Amino acid sequence: MQWLTRWATHRRYLGLLWATNGACRGFHPASPHLSGVEARRWNDHDRPKEFNFASDVLDYWTQVEEEGKRPPRPALWWVNEQGDQVKWSFRELTDFSRRTANVLTQACGLRQGDRLALILPRVPEWWLVAIGCIRTGIIFMPGTTQMKAKDILYRLQASKAQGIMTSDTLAPEVDSVASECPALKIKLLVSDHSREGWQDFQSLLKSASPDHTCIKSKTLDPMVIFFTSGTTGLPKMAKHNHGLAFRSSVPSCRELLQLKTSDIFWCLSDPGWILAVLGSMIEPWTSGSTLFIHNLPQFDPKVIVQTLWKYPITHCLAAPIVFRMILQKDFGSLRFPTLQYCLTGGEALLPEEQQQWQRQTGTPLHQAYGQSETGICCGTLKNMESKPGSMGKAILPYDVQIIDSKGNVLPPNTEGNIGIRIKPTKPLGIFMCYENDPGKTAETECGDFYNTGDKATIDEEGYIWFLGRSDDVINSSGYRIGPAEVENALAEHPAVAESGVVSSPDPTRGEVVKAFVVLAPQFLSHDKAKLTKELQEHVKSVTAPYKYPRKVEFVTELPKTITGKIKRSDLRKKEWGQVSQDEAR
Repeated sequence: MQWLTRWATHRRYLGLLWATNGACRGFHPASPHLSGVEARRWNDHDRPKEFNFASDVLDYWTQVEEEGKRPPRPALWWVNEQGDQVKWSFRELTDFSRRTANVLTQACGLRQGDRLALILPRVPEWWLVAIGCIRTGIIFMPGTTQMKAKDILYRLQASKAQGIMTSDTLAPEVDSVASECPALKIKLLVSDHSREGWQDFQSLLKSASPDHTCIKSKTLDPMVIFFTSGTTGLPKMAKHNHGLAFRSSVPSCRELLQLKTSDIFWCLSDPGWILAVLGSMIEPWTSGSTLFIHNLPQFDPKVIVQTLWKYPITHCLAAPIVFRMILQKDFGSLRFPTLQYCLTGGEALLPEEQQQWQRQTGTPLHQAYGQSETGICCGTLKNMESKPGSMGKAILPYDVQIIDSKGNVLPPNTEGNIGIRIKPTKPLGIFMCYENDPGKTAETECGDFYNTGDKATIDEEGYIWFLGRSDDVINSSGYRIGPAEVENALAEHPAVAESGVVSSPDPTRGEVVKAFVVLAPQFLSHDKAKLTKELQEHVKSVTAPYKYPRKVEFVTELPKTITGKIKRSDLRKKEWGQVSQDEAR
């Protein structure tokens, strides 16, 4: 990252200027906390015909900076454990992202509607490419760097991606499957070293022009695709339009965090998930805040605590496991000097954990809820009364209700599915569809509602209480894992005759992957402890390591339906019921 820091400093020294091509097409993000700036107030139910986050938000803040109306704080502040830093103003971010847009369209020949797989760790180039794609209408598809060749192959084939951008760590995995991906034409590399068959992004960026005119994207034009795990089969492609970004500009959505231009916001999400696009890009920059990023190559509570002490971070968004693991360690004082507010989501947080965090840090910790298909749809707004254990209330313009299997709204304190009203008008922010899978898309519609597949209740005051998934998807530390993905990986090992994978309770991660395994006859006499480790390492080697079964139980047979399908519901009841009985004793 040193080259980016040196280049940005050199450009400032030379005093180079660039045009603002189409900046602020009459759009000002609503900002009640910013004085001296004329801000357009969007209505909660506005549906603009055109919207583009790059030109309507980032270029606007660039203009505000040039007029001297925004405090001299970075838009992006990146650090790593070696002490390297990158600080970009909105003006620099606009320049670099326009250069990136030219790299993608001119040097690479990608066009509006093409698809680019974006598989990078937490490095500044991730943000440049995401914004560059939005400027050009190229659909970007984030992916976690934990993926293996098999995961990458599926994504490239399913999406018919024309391009991929990754680091030198994953480039060999891509090369091993590229011949099986006929649509793939462009391979971009972020590295200090060259690689045959790959274009060097850093060199292309340096030589690219900063002059670029952003497309006039329709709000309903596709912007991004997220791969999300399901109960059966491989991950589905949840396609979103520019409305996903627009939602952060409406007043009710802004009430969740109430960020100011003086705030420094840190979202710890892996860049492969929707939370990174929302929390590490759209939310803070819509407010003109500073986005803080730590490269965090490995999750380490000690590094997170040290970071909160060292840097003036005011807001933090992370999965419950982050707060849980910090509380489980003896760090002494947790009274961070600048931290004002924390938000969590991705899995349920226990009421006692929420209360303990506020007690030890003096900082409120609230919950929010959403999916890859919906973005954030429920939350405890910053000035709202918090009910520990609750996900808060619906965030407009979403109408969130608890529904039965036919889409009927259930009365308070009745268990049902979380539903979001999509008829007669589908609100902006809900995914467009599961790409190439109209059947799966149709299955999510339940009467007038989108059925999230999550169980919950709602109380008389509108607070929503999460109960769990209504299907077999495993949510471990905020990672959604489809059981079929793990079962497919296990099936490749010669010791496994068949397997059934379900969630299992875990005090730290909420739940973890457990595999019930029926062994092939020739492996019945093998040492079970060694075999367990071998199976775990095998899964790590053929698919993303976060999917591996942390628990393995060998059984003689699996419960099945009359048609021969594995009854994961019976395995799940056995697993969770057994734990409950043990706890009762």
